[in-house]
Amino acid sequence: MIKITLPDGSIREFASGVTPMEVAKNISEGFARNVISASFNGTTIETETPLTTDGNLILYTWNDAEGKKAFWHSTSHVMAQALEELYPGIKLTLGPPIANGFYYDVDFEDQKISEADFKKIEDRILEIARGKFDFKMRPVTKAEALEMYKDNVYKTELISNLEDGTITFCDHATFTDLCRGGHIPNTGIIKAVKIMSVAGAYWRGDEKNKQLTRVYGTSFPKQKDLTEYLELLEEAKRRDHRKLGKELELFAFSQKVGQGLPLWLPKGAALRDRLEQFLKRAQKKAGYEQVVSPHIGQKELYVTSGHYAKYGADSFQPIHTPAEGEEFLLKPMNCPHHCEIYNVRPWSYKDLPKRYAEFGTVYRYEQSGELHGLTRVRGFTQDDAHIFCTPEQLDEEFKKVIDLVLYVFGSLGFENFTAQISLRDQEDREKYIGTDENWEKAENAIINAAKDKGLNTVVEYGEAAFYGPKLDFMVKDALGRQWQLGTIQVDYNLPERFELTYKGADNELHRPVMIHRAPFGSMERFIAILLEHTAGNFPLWLMPEQAIILSLSEKYENYAKKVLDLLENHEIRALIDNRNETIGKKIRDAEMQKIPFMLIVGEEEEKNGTISIRRHGQEGKGNITVSIDEFAAIVDEEIKKTLKVFTV
Repeated sequence: MIKITLPDGSIREFASGVTPMEVAKNISEGFARNVISASFNGTTIETETPLTTDGNLILYTWNDAEGKKAFWHSTSHVMAQALEELYPGIKLTLGPPIANGFYYDVDFEDQKISEADFKKIEDRILEIARGKFDFKMRPVTKAEALEMYKDNVYKTELISNLEDGTITFCDHATFTDLCRGGHIPNTGIIKAVKIMSVAGAYWRGDEKNKQLTRVYGTSFPKQKDLTEYLELLEEAKRRDHRKLGKELELFAFSQKVGQGLPLWLPKGAALRDRLEQFLKRAQKKAGYEQVVSPHIGQKELYVTSGHYAKYGADSFQPIHTPAEGEEFLLKPMNCPHHCEIYNVRPWSYKDLPKRYAEFGTVYRYEQSGELHGLTRVRGFTQDDAHIFCTPEQLDEEFKKVIDLVLYVFGSLGFENFTAQISLRDQEDREKYIGTDENWEKAENAIINAAKDKGLNTVVEYGEAAFYGPKLDFMVKDALGRQWQLGTIQVDYNLPERFELTYKGADNELHRPVMIHRAPFGSMERFIAILLEHTAGNFPLWLMPEQAIILSLSEKYENYAKKVLDLLENHEIRALIDNRNETIGKKIRDAEMQKIPFMLIVGEEEEKNGTISIRRHGQEGKGNITVSIDEFAAIVDEEIKKTLKVFTV
């Protein structure tokens, strides 16, 4: 008999050789019908894999992330079979699951694939799926694997890097693929499929290798799920920050300036400034001091911090000066500079904590194929801050940063989030710097602070920064997509590397602890996500223009200017549309610009000293007529509802 521990902590005994599916049926026949994947002692397995030792078993359904991963991985196998049948002679390479689907990289050689072919591929996938073929894993020797793929240079390369005795194939129907496992029970569970796109992709991501064709797809256990997903994608297109940024005249890109280097237009620059001032006001209350560091630094600075060894390949090439051996880098991060600011003078424990904040622009070389609007750029501004404190102050300081992050989210409408505790990889410790003792202290500090603040948390191993663990805030937007926004990191290592000290009460020198934090993350990425989350309908306090004055004819332009002056006295951002256009055209254009209030003025309004208010997006609900002071009160009340007051 073996003991199987389930996620709820319960332990059940079974005869050795029991399968995950049999365990699921033992729990409930109804539950078992929904089980599509499993993991045992942290390793993904098939639902029919015999269990022969005691261990921890997790059973996954479609509602679990790991269940979806197995579902999409299995569909990639079926798509690969369909592609081989429809395009004889192609060479398959890799086909992993990804967020919201899967892809397969294929060498089509002289054959072509286009959007016109998607329907026939989908039809063949579903035809195969209806056969309800089981996915079966089997071990093979390295020699057998190499023989199987002797005509496929890509699979041969993969197999050559594997150890004999660790190689497995997955079979279904008449198709076999090199695979490590993680499948649904059979193809029949796949009920709906969509080929999403094709794109070029270099073999192993190396531009020196041959370019393959990457075929993207997605699949679902119900047609209804696919329909809803495609509708969500259409809404995402409408909300695409690149589209909205252009329509709202917030930012632009120029090939002459360079890829991944955004240009902020006046409205976008004003938006950024309001976000900066919003956070600066809160930071001032929280005891932060503003600092400014240069856009470049000597290479040695980043060698000392460890960033160059870790990320040198992702940096821009060093800048060489006329002086022999002198090299500078475009600043890839702010923390080494802040360490040197701390090092300018000696500190006592009575001086700590020191909280340095900077909206610092950094530069990293991203490959052109990875650039994407504002979410992946080569130059971006971080709302960075670094707190230097004593170990005794760490818990309180960390919790204060959590409060600041929650304030930012609350004022900007991000209400659905999970705090991800990102820890070291449990096996591979080579990619991290520092002692185990310091890592354990830092990890425990984050775990305890998150627990004390009552955050909804998940733990992810292997997601820590190379110098310390972190608390990442994973936010769901209006479309249910998850983004990492805001991060707090505990770091015992950079203070060691930069030999930072303070004099303690014992008159001895001690190392401070360093907290890295960025509630926005980067201004560029944050604004992109905020744009898509709100569809450009920002909170009223943040809108570039809060109102637009529309005169019914040029006879009322002087009154429109008077209204504008009165609004400015109330610090309401407004403008006048005095174009020689119909009022209907002006309203439509204001709607496109997503301006919250349209203030219509004509004969009655001028005579009574009033304005007629029309709200954005409320066509057919009728206008209301108010005085300027009454309108200012409406604006003030709405801002108070969203722009919360930060308290310490």
